[in-house]
Amino acid sequence: MTEDRAVLLLDEPTAEELLAEMHEPGVSEERRMRIRERVVEMHLPMARDIARRYLHRGEPLEDLLQAAYVGLMKAINGFDPSLGHSFRGYAMVTMTGEVKRHFRDRTWAVRVPRLYQERRSELNRLVADFTQELGRFPTIAELAERMRISEEEMLLTLDASAAYSTLSLDAPLGADDDAAALGDVIPDEDDELATLVDREAVKPLIDELPPREKNILLLRFFGNMTQAEIAAEFDISQMHVSRILRKVLDQLRNELMAEAPAERDGT
Repeated sequence: MTEDRAVLLLDEPTAEELLAEMHEPGVSEERRMRIRERVVEMHLPMARDIARRYLHRGEPLEDLLQAAYVGLMKAINGFDPSLGHSFRGYAMVTMTGEVKRHFRDRTWAVRVPRLYQERRSELNRLVADFTQELGRFPTIAELAERMRISEEEMLLTLDASAAYSTLSLDAPLGADDDAAALGDVIPDEDDELATLVDREAVKPLIDELPPREKNILLLRFFGNMTQAEIAAEFDISQMHVSRILRKVLDQLRNELMAEAPAERDGT
C-alpha cells in the first residue's frame, strides 16, 4: 500500500506543471478552478507552518491562517511558470509577506519594554527633524549617533516602533500629513527578495555566494527565521546579520542589473 501510494505521488503533476496547464489557451474555467484547488491543497501544510511561526505575536491562529491563505492565492495568480523556477519558494515569500502585511494593517500592539516605548516618541521626532533639516531620510548609523545608542539598539528600537506598537508604518512622522512615514525609513527585505526571486537569473547568483552568506539568506527568506534567531544560530550580533543581508541583496541586485544590458546586447 505504501509503495503504491509513493508511485501515485511520483506520477502526480507538480505545482509548476499544473499552473503551466492553467495558463494554456483553451483550458476551461472549470478546469482552472480545479487546478487552483489542487495547488492550494498541496500547499496548505506550508501555509499552516508559516502562520504558526507568528503565533507568539498574539494574533489568533485563524486570522494568521487566513492571511497566509490570501498570500497563497496571490502566489497562484501571480506565478509565471514560463520563468521555470520553483513555485514553492515564490509561494513562501508571498505568504510570509501577506502575514506580515496583516500585522501592519491591523497596527496591533503587544507589550513593549518601557525603554523602547520611551525611545519611540524620540525616534519619531528625530526622524521628522532630520528629514526636514537635510531633505533626506537618516541612516541607522545617524539615528544611533543622535540618540547616543549603538546601531544594534537602534535596530531594536525601529523594530519595536514598526512591528510592536500602535504606530502605523503609514502614519506621518511629522505634523504635516504629507510628511514621511516611519515605514519609509525601514528597508523591507522581503519585498526586495520577492522581486529578486521572480528572476530566474538569481538562482546561480545565490549558489555562488560564500557558504555563510548563502545560508543566512536562505534561513531569512526561505526558512522564515528572524534576524535575532539567525544571529543566535551563527553566534553573531543581529546588527551583523542585518549588514550581511543588506550587502547580499545589494550584490544580487547589482549583478542582475549588470547582466541585463549583456542580455539585450546578445539579442
